[in-house]
Amino acid sequence: MFQIPNYRSPDFNQEKFLNAPDASTSKVEIKGVAPDHYHATSMYPEYYKINGKWVLLAHTRMDCVPVIHPDGSLEAKEFRRLEIGETVITGRIDDGSQGIYLYSSGFKTQENQIDTFAFRSGRSRETSFDVDYNNLVELLRHDRDNGYIVWVLGPAAIFNIGAREAMEYIIDQGFAHAVFGGNAVATHDLEGALFGTALGQDISTRENIHNGHYHHLDAINMINKSGSIHQGVKDLGIDNGLIYSCVKNEIPFVLAGSIRDDGPLRDVIDDMSSVQDAMREHTKKATTIVCLATQLHTIATGNLTPSYTVVDGEVRPVYIYAIDVSEFVLNKLRDRGSLEVTTIVSNIQDFLYKLTDKLKND
Repeated sequence: MFQIPNYRSPDFNQEKFLNAPDASTSKVEIKGVAPDHYHATSMYPEYYKINGKWVLLAHTRMDCVPVIHPDGSLEAKEFRRLEIGETVITGRIDDGSQGIYLYSSGFKTQENQIDTFAFRSGRSRETSFDVDYNNLVELLRHDRDNGYIVWVLGPAAIFNIGAREAMEYIIDQGFAHAVFGGNAVATHDLEGALFGTALGQDISTRENIHNGHYHHLDAINMINKSGSIHQGVKDLGIDNGLIYSCVKNEIPFVLAGSIRDDGPLRDVIDDMSSVQDAMREHTKKATTIVCLATQLHTIATGNLTPSYTVVDGEVRPVYIYAIDVSEFVLNKLRDRGSLEVTTIVSNIQDFLYKLTDKLKND
């Protein structure tokens, strides 16, 4: 039976914490500019000593600054959202001695400890991922009713009919609470629903269809004629696919724009600050994130996501799974600072087949 590991809070009765001063602060003087010597947040739990009491920053993300609001609450704010007069915590020493304490070992147990030297400690195409599949299945079942699951999808997740049906099953069965992607995944999913193709190739037989290269453009045009994806699904009688399942089950999706987008679909957010804010509304609540075959969206989501969250007053870990056929992509995610991630090297269609089979039968 899957269980969320218990969080062991720091012992703030230790002398070093009792004797530590309150965290230093400075006021914002220029909108969007942090004070000198600002403190930048990480993905890990951080505590700040305020008025003699150590306080956890409940919702954080990398590369923000902690702001103390007049009511005493804490918020991790992006630099661009800083307002004149706000109180920002300053300081670069996070061992507790200056009122800032970064705590990265709250979920560690004796079982987590491994030898410094060990064979096959890395993860590659030679790794057996059976344990990871089993853990993910248990996690999805747990968080379906006790968490918030976000899927981050590249178009490979809907390029053939089997993968499309797998994503439909995942959404219909409640294993997704939000979906992130770009113009491509939505466009080609809608193309599949309207024409049975993805980039002009039959999603069942992989046969190239005459003039099929028009299909994704036609799909964009048809949906945009309706004014939105939701209205287009209704107007065009779309009854299958990822987007249809999201609309049917009222699952929110955030589509981030790109400089290379065709169209794009009207629902695509092409302002980067706006789409980051929209994504963060979900990563704040996320307990599990599953990223499939999309390097940039995966890295972006990883940078928005902390290693922990607070649910009903309890601190619990946030699980991130990243799946890609390329070891390079998965290693790059780790290199960008998203350390708390489980990686699986796999073709995305194969991954979805195996995952949904286990969800149905195990």
